[in-house]
Amino acid sequence: MAAQSQYAELARRLSAIGAVKRGLARMLPAECPSGTAAVLTLLDRHGEMRMSRLAELLAVDMSVTSRHVAHAAERGWIERLPDPGDKRSRILRLTPTGLDMIDDLARRTTDMFAQNLKDWSDEDVGQLIVMLARLRDSFGDCRAHHPTRTPA
Repeated sequence: MAAQSQYAELARRLSAIGAVKRGLARMLPAECPSGTAAVLTLLDRHGEMRMSRLAELLAVDMSVTSRHVAHAAERGWIERLPDPGDKRSRILRLTPTGLDMIDDLARRTTDMFAQNLKDWSDEDVGQLIVMLARLRDSFGDCRAHHPTRTPA
């Protein structure tokens, strides 16, 4: 087990990750803010889903999710289809234009990391990937305890 001082230093380092997050946000196209990018990314990763499931994955309130979905739908990146299992609900699905935006976002993200980590070795980047995945796995399903989580 690591020393308490190491955990304190880890907390300080993780709070500084905001600079990386701000860098990621700056590279987004103006018409695709971070909340909308998160919606597109989750639909790409998990496939079509109901709004309630998307809100759960985003760990935000339904009203926030609705705003992001409306923004993406207005730009033609997602479509809202009737849910065959529940006519009151809608299924959200990426459109071909949305898939193009996902490709653009992936290219921008890759380019940003390539530029900022150009002095890192492949081994260093690989170790960071492994350690970040391990850190995330150590916290389990954080959504289960999120205070703004919308019940499914």
